[in-house]
Amino acid sequence: MVLGTSSGAGKSWITTALCRHYANQGLKVAPFKAQNMSNNARVVAPALPAEHGSLPAEGAASPSVGPAAELGPPRSTASPVALPPEGAASPWGGPAAEFGPPRSTASPVALPPGGAASPWGGPAAELGPPRSTASPVALPPEGAASPWGAPAAKRVASGDGMAWGEIGSAQYFQALAARAVPDVRMNPLLLKPEADTRSQVVLMGQAHAELSALPWRGRSERVWPQIAAALDALRAENDVVMIEGAGSPAEINLMASDVVNLRVARHADARCLLVADIDRGGAFAHLYGTWALLPEADRARIAGFVLNKFRGDASLLAPAPQQLQQLTGVPTLAVVPMRFGHGLPEEDGVFDDAASVGFQDKTASGAGVSSASSYVKHSESHGDTPRHIAIVAYPRLSNLDEFQPLKNVPGLRVSWARTPAQLAGADTIILPGSKATLADLAWLRAQGLDAAVADHAARGGRVLGICGGLQMLGEALIDMDGVESAGKPASGPGLGLLPLVTAFAPQKTVRRSSARFGHDVQGAWARLAGVVFTGYEIHSGQTAPHPAMAAQGDVAREVVPQLAWQNPAGNVLGCYVHGLFEDAGVLHALFGAAAPSLDDVFDGLAGALEAAFAPGALAGLIR
Repeated sequence: MVLGTSSGAGKSWITTALCRHYANQGLKVAPFKAQNMSNNARVVAPALPAEHGSLPAEGAASPSVGPAAELGPPRSTASPVALPPEGAASPWGGPAAEFGPPRSTASPVALPPGGAASPWGGPAAELGPPRSTASPVALPPEGAASPWGAPAAKRVASGDGMAWGEIGSAQYFQALAARAVPDVRMNPLLLKPEADTRSQVVLMGQAHAELSALPWRGRSERVWPQIAAALDALRAENDVVMIEGAGSPAEINLMASDVVNLRVARHADARCLLVADIDRGGAFAHLYGTWALLPEADRARIAGFVLNKFRGDASLLAPAPQQLQQLTGVPTLAVVPMRFGHGLPEEDGVFDDAASVGFQDKTASGAGVSSASSYVKHSESHGDTPRHIAIVAYPRLSNLDEFQPLKNVPGLRVSWARTPAQLAGADTIILPGSKATLADLAWLRAQGLDAAVADHAARGGRVLGICGGLQMLGEALIDMDGVESAGKPASGPGLGLLPLVTAFAPQKTVRRSSARFGHDVQGAWARLAGVVFTGYEIHSGQTAPHPAMAAQGDVAREVVPQLAWQNPAGNVLGCYVHGLFEDAGVLHALFGAAAPSLDDVFDGLAGALEAAFAPGALAGLIR
């Protein structure tokens, strides 16, 4: 088990490297993190009828997941937004073709009654005709490799109690490093912050409103049975389970309700590494203080200390590691160099905005640690290739990890923007996903970014909205059930760059998606015409043409049925699918670039860690 003296110590990437190291030894490996707090999530194998425990009697039952070797049904049966009272009821999606059954019309969320005043202008009216029924492209063939995600696997038939699930992105990548198929047991509890004091609780891949409403300390006993059952199942199926802790195990104010650190270590009888970020300073005090605050029985579980993110001459550390061992009895097993450009996304924060120079896995000394000298190359060049992409960094942005591949494109600058001045010079602006779309839209306006984005679009600049960003680009957002606003109905105008309206509903859409951009994609995004892509959806809103505007002939071009729309000028594009830039076809079409191989990334991480550990130490941890 990998524990840390603090958040940001490097637990996630060390766990990822260890997953690949042990997999390279021919062992069957799976990652596990009992609880992750992150808005970076991935869609993984569908949950099956409960096999590994359920919520206690006072809670709602939750499906669990068994061994996951298949991708499962590509679409959920989430309830759509219905037509208003005066319109004929109709599902928005239309026939779902091979992606599964049509969406249900149960429990619809309606627009305001016809004639009622609306905050975005004009009366609410019928939503208009159903979305296109054009058949989407099927998932890739079984075993087809993806340059960034997992290989495609078999699809299984949709059935009762089956749905896609969410886990933290770190555990998703750890599973790929372990050469395992990611499933919800690997991160049974995911907390997705919606505000400073509120998070959505995702248990075994499914969002739970009841658990989300409970106080922090009131959840632990409700969720522990499923956490323990998931861990037990993974241990029974694998040779090695690499467990990652969260924050610090010495958070004494949280020990009584802990479900992610010491309680997990005890349950699994795990041998533990304790990792400190030496670049912050005070690492030896952090290690000793953490060890000293642990109960005596748990101190014995610490098999070794790891000094991570070291820059400089390691010989200058002496005699501190020896003195620390004299005080604690715990040896320092590794001094891991600071690493730049290792190719994996940051889990807890935005990355820097330096111009990309291609994928270069380097230590602080500048030494390469991988056998391959270059992973990303331009195969062709276009005069209109994006050179500076600015991503708006609102407070609750989500799935920022999907932009990591852009950092690997040579000559492309990727920056984060929180003010209008930070958008200056960008040829492309991206509005990313959001865990609190209405709140982030209000923040965007308060910063003056709404006008800056509109001005950029008016000048012909590229704008891309992904998921929540797509919803913001529309004319209106409606939340009659308070899904986005803590149970209080809310609605408001969007940025008005696409003639669309979004209505939020309690049922969440979580699924893997594969589709093709239509050949009618035009303008600044024309290179995407005909491109087949795969990705994933995580959203509560459903989007359709704005009815009043459609009646006047102002209709967005639907370039992917049910998933993506473009303005008539062709420079504004909105898409519900996350992971576009992780798709090899999209990356090549837009930049003439090839994505780095994740196997190369994982092997580079494993090789660097192996070089940093004392001889025989890694083998000794699993004996």
